[in-house]
Amino acid sequence: MSELVLGIPKGSLQNSTCEMMQRAGFVVRISERSYYPSINDDELQGRLIRPQDMPRYVEKGIIDVGLTGADWVEENDSDVTVVADLVYAKQLQAKVRWVIAVPEASPIQTPSDLQGKKIATELVNVTMKYLKKRGISAEVEFSHGATEAKAPHLVDAIVELTETGSSLRANKLRIVDTVMESTTQLIINNQSWKDPWKKEKTQNLALLFTGAITAREKVGLKMNVPGDSLEDVIQKLPALRKPTVSSLAEGSGYAVETIIDESVVRRIIPELKKAGAEGIIEYPLNKVIP
Repeated sequence: MSELVLGIPKGSLQNSTCEMMQRAGFVVRISERSYYPSINDDELQGRLIRPQDMPRYVEKGIIDVGLTGADWVEENDSDVTVVADLVYAKQLQAKVRWVIAVPEASPIQTPSDLQGKKIATELVNVTMKYLKKRGISAEVEFSHGATEAKAPHLVDAIVELTETGSSLRANKLRIVDTVMESTTQLIINNQSWKDPWKKEKTQNLALLFTGAITAREKVGLKMNVPGDSLEDVIQKLPALRKPTVSSLAEGSGYAVETIIDESVVRRIIPELKKAGAEGIIEYPLNKVIP
């Protein structure tokens, strides 16, 4: 039987990745001290790997496919094939940012003020490219951790990953500029991409993963609608596609079903009820495949 070796990111992305994969139909089980997750797919072998290391292992062919950040692909300058951008992170379904941050009282106001300063970051190569592009000469040192605690006593500024900025604010740091935005990516080894079976398997994973992410913020709605209320109800529905409308038995009206953003449900259900909808059912979705 053919097998695909899949790298699952260890650390901050681990739980959100396993949740996403479960929505896609894959149950991932990770024991406390094991780096070999089990997946309910005999064609997949799991490996638990730090996202920082993932691009190097994929490039070398040690694993076929991996989930990691675009930031680490760029940081390692890895020669891999990007199969899909998957917009999810630790907390939110959104891009994350690597930002330059300084203490609130720092005189540094713009990137040019970093001239001759010391910067700590885990994203050294990307930061150096950012500075070089702007003609800024600064010392960039690798940070092994606790980067937010290093300014102002050890360094003048940091480049740190953020989703919401709340951790930076809690540490009395303010953002000066964005170095890069990043999303989670599904990447594959270039030789594995040339293998027809591995390519198709990976493309299928990308399809299911993307569908799971799309479904995360959407719900399904179904309802019964009297015939004379159908037009009013349909006008209230901001559907992903046109709603499905089916006739009920004995000419008693219509069954209407659609997919909408979960964020609008609490507003739209009362409006649908006023427009004549009955028996409204909201249900969660695992995947939405366009």
